[in-house]
Amino acid sequence: MGLCLECEKELKGRQGKKYCNQYCKSAFQYKNNKANEDNFYTDVLKQLRLNRKLLKLYNKSGKSIVRKNELLKEGFDPSRFTHYWKNNKGDVYLFCFEYGFLEKKEGDKLKYVLIKWQNYMS
Repeated sequence: MGLCLECEKELKGRQGKKYCNQYCKSAFQYKNNKANEDNFYTDVLKQLRLNRKLLKLYNKSGKSIVRKNELLKEGFDPSRFTHYWKNNKGDVYLFCFEYGFLEKKEGDKLKYVLIKWQNYMS
């Protein structure tokens, strides 16, 4: 018949079977996905989740200002965002899900204005 692709036990049952049980199937697929270095979508989603987590952490009040380098030190990547919103002044806020940021320069320091998505932004 054949051997399980994960544990290499002899397979019983229908022809064409690749795994002896659901656990072996999941374990085999997990290892293959982990070994795949070109998993672009997983990496992007992971970064988006980190960005969202950091924006939420630094924006407890609904609108905040934080130094750009402070977020970058934590692993924030401003090139990864889900959508954008342009206000009446022409400022373009980039969003990671419901948390947004806008880069501003105050003197010689770069800062982010952090906001949370509001219904009127639709």
